[in-house]
Amino acid sequence: MTRVVEKQTLFRWLLVALLSLLAVGLGYAVLSLPTQTPGLSDFVTENIETSGARNPVTAVLLNFRGYDTLLEMGVLLLALLGVWSLSSAPEQSEASPGPVLDMLSRLLVPLLILVAGYLLWVGARAPGGAFQAGAVLGAAGVLLLLVGWRPGARFSGLPLRITLVMGLGAFVAVGLVLILVGRRLLEYPPPFAAALILLIEAAATLSIGITLAALFLGGRPEERPQR
Repeated sequence: MTRVVEKQTLFRWLLVALLSLLAVGLGYAVLSLPTQTPGLSDFVTENIETSGARNPVTAVLLNFRGYDTLLEMGVLLLALLGVWSLSSAPEQSEASPGPVLDMLSRLLVPLLILVAGYLLWVGARAPGGAFQAGAVLGAAGVLLLLVGWRPGARFSGLPLRITLVMGLGAFVAVGLVLILVGRRLLEYPPPFAAALILLIEAAATLSIGITLAALFLGGRPEERPQR
């Protein structure tokens, strides 16, 4: 028991040291930024037609600066892995959510799923996209958790893990395929740019939504055997 406590204490101090180092590095990077930068507005305006998206924000996040979004997906996944490494999910409460919250969840969860799908689809030409759709989908998951729903054995095992890495995996897979065909990483061919962006955003929406709900759960879901 003493060795286990010592290992846990060492792990926590190591985690604090790494996070402190990361905070110092991020602080230095922010303070080193130039006060005036030209920005991407002129470049985006000139190349919006070949980007695969008519919305400039989507064009920047999924095409011109796709590396940033790729890393953001990685950071979100690492955050969840960090939460899962600390503890398992708390036991489900037996208390009833009440008729109001129960009815609210039945009305809002389907609506939130529809809104998430709309935000995903409209993101190529208007404000929206994977992160907005994923946040709405995550809100639907949080609402389900509040009324007492928990993922069963068939959802908390391999299917859950595949869904969590789907967004990052789609990014990496598309990038590798583009390299194999002689292009640069995330350099989409103009005729296929819109389809590739939609593919990546669809996978990212599911991953972001499930990840946010899993973070709200507060721990690693246990794989309980089916009854």
